[in-house]
Amino acid sequence: MSKRILTLFFSFILILGCRSNDQSTERKANPAAAGFNMEASDDKAIAIADSVMEAMGGRKNWDQTKIISWNFFGRRIHTWNKKTGRDRIEIPEQNLVIDFNVNSKEGTVTKNGIEMTHPDSVQKYVNLGYQMWANDSYWLLMPYKLKDSGVTLQYTGLDTMQTGEPAHKLQLTFDSVGVTPENRYYVYVDTADYLVRQWAYFPKANMDAPRFVQPWKDYQKYGRIMLSGNRGEYSISDIKVMDEWPESE
Repeated sequence: MSKRILTLFFSFILILGCRSNDQSTERKANPAAAGFNMEASDDKAIAIADSVMEAMGGRKNWDQTKIISWNFFGRRIHTWNKKTGRDRIEIPEQNLVIDFNVNSKEGTVTKNGIEMTHPDSVQKYVNLGYQMWANDSYWLLMPYKLKDSGVTLQYTGLDTMQTGEPAHKLQLTFDSVGVTPENRYYVYVDTADYLVRQWAYFPKANMDAPRFVQPWKDYQKYGRIMLSGNRGEYSISDIKVMDEWPESE
């Protein structure tokens, strides 16, 4: 074997080793949640998910984010303490406030300014609040949850978005987690900046056609992370990232 061929061979091995080290470093910087289906997920999809996390501000900044508030489609207002699990949901049209913990599913409920005391009524509304939180937070924070517990993540190739732009297309399926584990999503990741730009939602994983396809537009920096509230015909507004719980609440 000539010296030139040997040099090219070892250079190729070195490049492969560097790529492997880079992927290993990214995974260490963005570890999967316990229960993430690593075996059924493919390396390409996992690498793209890690790039999404980096584009959104990085895992360290996401982990250090404390309190997020947002107005979900003008219907209800969340103030969620990511560290403790407390979520306060205000529903102005019903003059209803559900203040509970998403981890313990315990809390208080106030209707028309009067706190409910009957345990069954309180639990009914707390359970409803949990469903709202699970749904509404996913609409805002899904890009940070690509390697969550119960998720299987697969790369389905390059595709074209509604804008005509190319995107990496990821498929998300779920196993016995969340409120609606039978759902399936296609997540479209920009090939240039690795921000999520579109998603498609399937109520049932075996459905051929999605119920909707919507954009993720108008990313802005809140605190140390990136968030998007523009879903085309729908809008998540009044987004805030805070270090302290609002005093008025």
